Amino acid sequence: MEDIYILMLVALFALAITDLVVGVSNDAINFLSSAIGSRAFSMRKILIVASIGVAVGAIFSSGIMEVARKGIFLPGQFYFEEIMIIFMAVMITDVLLLDFFNSLGLPTSTTVSIVFELLGAAVSMAAIKIYKDSGDYGEILNYINTSKATEIIIGILMAVVIAFIIGAVVQYFSRLIFSFQYEQKIRYAGAVFGGVSLTAILYFILLKGLKSVTFIPESFLEYIEENTFIIIGAGLILFTIVSQLLMSLLKMNILKVIILIGTFSLALAFAGNDLVNFIGVPIAAWQSFVLWQDAYLTSGALPSEFLMSGLQGEVSTPPFLLLGAGAVMVITLWFSRKARNVVKTGVNLSRQGEVSERFDPNFISRGIVRYSVYMGNVLEAITPAVVSKKIDEKFQNQKSFTKDDEDTPAFDLVRASVNLVVAGILISIGTSLKLPLSTTYVTFMVAMGTSLADRAWDRESAVYRVAGVVNVVGGWFITALVAFSAAALFASIIYFGGIIAITILLGLAIFSIARSFVIHTRKEKEEALNKPFRRKELSTINDIVVESSKNISSIIGGVNKMYSKTVENLGYYDKSKLKKNKKAIKKLESEIDELKRNVFYFIKTIEENSLDSNRFYILILDYLQDMVQSIGYITRNSYNHVNNNHKNLKFNQIKDLKRVDEKIKKLFDEIEDIFEQQQFSRIENVLAGKQELFNEVSQLIEKQIKRIRTTESSPKNSELYFGLLLETRDLVTSTMNLLELYREFNIAVETTSFPKRELPVK
Repeated sequence: MEDIYILMLVALFALAITDLVVGVSNDAINFLSSAIGSRAFSMRKILIVASIGVAVGAIFSSGIMEVARKGIFLPGQFYFEEIMIIFMAVMITDVLLLDFFNSLGLPTSTTVSIVFELLGAAVSMAAIKIYKDSGDYGEILNYINTSKATEIIIGILMAVVIAFIIGAVVQYFSRLIFSFQYEQKIRYAGAVFGGVSLTAILYFILLKGLKSVTFIPESFLEYIEENTFIIIGAGLILFTIVSQLLMSLLKMNILKVIILIGTFSLALAFAGNDLVNFIGVPIAAWQSFVLWQDAYLTSGALPSEFLMSGLQGEVSTPPFLLLGAGAVMVITLWFSRKARNVVKTGVNLSRQGEVSERFDPNFISRGIVRYSVYMGNVLEAITPAVVSKKIDEKFQNQKSFTKDDEDTPAFDLVRASVNLVVAGILISIGTSLKLPLSTTYVTFMVAMGTSLADRAWDRESAVYRVAGVVNVVGGWFITALVAFSAAALFASIIYFGGIIAITILLGLAIFSIARSFVIHTRKEKEEALNKPFRRKELSTINDIVVESSKNISSIIGGVNKMYSKTVENLGYYDKSKLKKNKKAIKKLESEIDELKRNVFYFIKTIEENSLDSNRFYILILDYLQDMVQSIGYITRNSYNHVNNNHKNLKFNQIKDLKRVDEKIKKLFDEIEDIFEQQQFSRIENVLAGKQELFNEVSQLIEKQIKRIRTTESSPKNSELYFGLLLETRDLVTSTMNLLELYREFNIAVETTSFPKRELPVK
């Protein structure tokens, strides 16, 4: 009997390690976004500082572990057997949930997931107990720590609003003080700014955090409590003087100092507050096992008879477990490639300049932006012109944040400092009150609030950024619902299925994680092979040619494969594969959209004064867009024809299309290789044979006309067949126009006379 629970403990701690890796990859990067987005330091330095903060924060997290034991449910109402089922259901659900949301690319919160998983599993187990006993489901409230659970849930929801508002307010006044040209102002106001920031960090991160450390003497904590205002006042004076000395004597940028210490403090607050999400449940399970084992050895109490009232009291967490968990978190920070990618969403949503927007507008974001614009116009109308002018001067941004690349800062040092200090303080307040505030919620919403106050969301980008925020917040609510439902379901399955159910669910978790790893690795490889234009590298015609050749090769290769697959799947009347082709075409369209979004920045950054480079770039996009539109029409119409259950094309029609496909495949293979190798001198040979392909398509059109007059009886077949042939001709035409453009360029390189081809008119 004891062996079963030992195996469950082993499984729980194995799940905890997995949860640490998956959760940190998804969550911990939040405290790195400000330092990374501002480019204040190298990634190596940022990770070193963050690692130290995580290690220290792990030690500070002991007190908040109580949330897993008694924060959501009343352990004294459950037997040891039932407690272990609750904990097992929670951990399996957490691993599967995080992996599921990561696979979908949706942001989630480990704090929300663990809270609602504990609540769902406890409610499920309580419902089973009530069903077996009285049948009065109103008694469920007797099993749940309703006051504490309500306090935690309200705290999490309030954190969203509070973090956004405080972030916006603090950033607004910080910008009024420093403006975007803060280099001069920082000499005078920087010392006070540094003093206030560092004092706040000292009090909320270190002094409040010390209360959770078991080896700190009680007398020392009492001294801090009695002399709080003296410590704050002394800290303010001391850190203001230190800040001034750092700027005057060592010529250090105080904002960078704040960012460095703020990164440490936020990492510390993250580990101190979020560690419970990953190891709180296994530790509570281990402590439950120790309590039952002692009772079993002394009185022979069975797992189904021993109430877990012992968890209701104070139970300290062994420091070696906290240190071990901190070590896993630090290792994950350094080696998780997935963690490096998560930061992009938050950074891009708060970027000061334009960026390739990830989220599409929705009716909510459009309504919010429209209402905000209206309110802004009202405020502007009632504000004196002199005041408005003064404020606008403070927000005049002459710095360049427009380049969407790895070297250009997304925002400046002032905003990064505010992000870190405000988020760190809010999280630390929650930690000191033993409320597991979501670091994802707090850091994200502070960053969004500071972005709004900093006017990073202008009329060009607001609708996309607000849509991103709406999607992220919506994902959090989905997390809560799924976490509650899944944990409740798994608890019931484990209760009735026993060890067999646990084995199956653990196998499901292992399979899910392995599958996620394979998919993520494959996606990384695809992204590495399909890099879009990097506008920072495009400054001359030669730069455009070198950078665009491989992108064109990739697009032509994608069009080639899509054409062959569509013809083949249409011949077999394979609806499912045609549907996959229809979805896959969106990838090509997104590549073209990405190139089109860069037109403005390319024209702004081009070094040459003539229109030659601009014209050349726009013509490339035009021909590529025509090609993708043609293959999109071919793919979608083929799917719609089959999906509507129309008659399949006749054998001769499919045979003719396959003959065309073979010629197009041969043609596109050669073109793909030309651009891959940048051997433009070979273009002449390809163009010489273009008329043969045009003649082939024209003959098939005439052939179909004869069929209609003699044997063809299906108007839908004729409509599809004509459409395929005409779009094939347009596809070849666009391709040949692109080749002719590059042939002219190749000649222009030798004659130093770039062709003056006119821009298309459509």
